[in-house]
Amino acid sequence: MTGAHPLTRGPEDTWRMFRILAEFVDGFETMSRVPPGVSIFGSARTPRGDAYYRMAEQLGRKLAMESFSVITGGGPGIMEAANKGAFLADGTSVGLNIFLPTEQLANRYQNVSLDFRYFFCRKVMFVKYAVAFVCFPGGFGTLDEFFESLTLIQTGKTERFPVLLIGTEFWSPLVEWMGDQLCGRNHVGPEDVDLCEMTDDLDLVVERVVEHRRRRLQALAERPQEESQRTAEGTYEGAHPRAVPPNQHTNQQKPPA
Repeated sequence: MTGAHPLTRGPEDTWRMFRILAEFVDGFETMSRVPPGVSIFGSARTPRGDAYYRMAEQLGRKLAMESFSVITGGGPGIMEAANKGAFLADGTSVGLNIFLPTEQLANRYQNVSLDFRYFFCRKVMFVKYAVAFVCFPGGFGTLDEFFESLTLIQTGKTERFPVLLIGTEFWSPLVEWMGDQLCGRNHVGPEDVDLCEMTDDLDLVVERVVEHRRRRLQALAERPQEESQRTAEGTYEGAHPRAVPPNQHTNQQKPPA
């Protein structure tokens, strides 16, 4: 068989890898120079007068004052608010902007900006250069980042880091559903539901992030060899997959916390 399938792009896909590589190179070079960050997610549709907008701005300021960079998707709403708080506090305010079919309006409170065509390249930057995720009320994008963070921790592909949900009224029904349906049907374990924490207390969020940074620095000092086990995107390498006979079942063992 010769030639590409009519529903594929053929040789164009091969050449596209150079554009993907360029996005990773630009991202790694730029983000490696910023302080350890906190990735903040939330709805782009949140109006400036909303209570969650004000909370995101306050959190951005508080994190900047603790010398964390604030990393967002660079758009309006919650992203703008968090960037604004860090920017006005003279902190490092990072916007990871994305090309969309309908133009994304990048907020003006970024002092470090990157533009991405590919969501997956952008996601690597959110994970690799952050020590915590904070999710405000949002839509599909926020939920996507939230569940990806839980997946990385649950599977042991990354160390456990704080995943904090701001807005107990908004998040409680989802967390309850996770306990009732996912845990209740044995799709996840009770400990998996506890990988995230809900709160409306911004000082508690900062406390959790500061404590995690302290413990991470201590662990690196005591076990520096663990860094060699990380891949370029910041996750752990893990064991090579192997085939399991159909009549044999295994329980995957998680690495120690």
